[in-house]
Amino acid sequence: MTYKKGDRVVYPHHGAAVIEDKRKQDDPFNPGTQREYFVLRMAHGEMTLQVPVDSADDVGMRWPISGDDVDDLFDVLKKRDVREPANWSRRFKNHQEKLKSGDVYQVAEVVRNLALRDRDKGLSAGEKTLYQKSRSVLVSELSFALDVSEDDAMDKVDEALE
Repeated sequence: MTYKKGDRVVYPHHGAAVIEDKRKQDDPFNPGTQREYFVLRMAHGEMTLQVPVDSADDVGMRWPISGDDVDDLFDVLKKRDVREPANWSRRFKNHQEKLKSGDVYQVAEVVRNLALRDRDKGLSAGEKTLYQKSRSVLVSELSFALDVSEDDAMDKVDEALE
């Protein structure tokens, strides 16, 4: 894929970002050679990341979903007949894998599942952290897809989860 400065992208584990720059610099893993990197500014927080241009697809960097796909995403959030492992460690691992996948629909499943569990039984400390992380990733991408603030996107997610 060809990305350029100013493009909005999604980096799987951290959410939506804007490509601030594309620069060549020394490759830390191959001394004496230069490598081209995208400099990503994350949509939330102050974090910036550097992603090798030739590895962007391999790490799962992708375009955000389109506004047309948002309804499908909200359908995932609204679904209530959810089957997940009863065993805490299996459930937690399953949610971690979905979050790492970078697939926005799987991230939405994690948000939905943890929101439902939080209402019914409460969450462990680890699940609370995972819930906050997955909400943040989902909301950052939704704000790009809907072209709204993250607060507005969060409100829409909360409405879908009610």
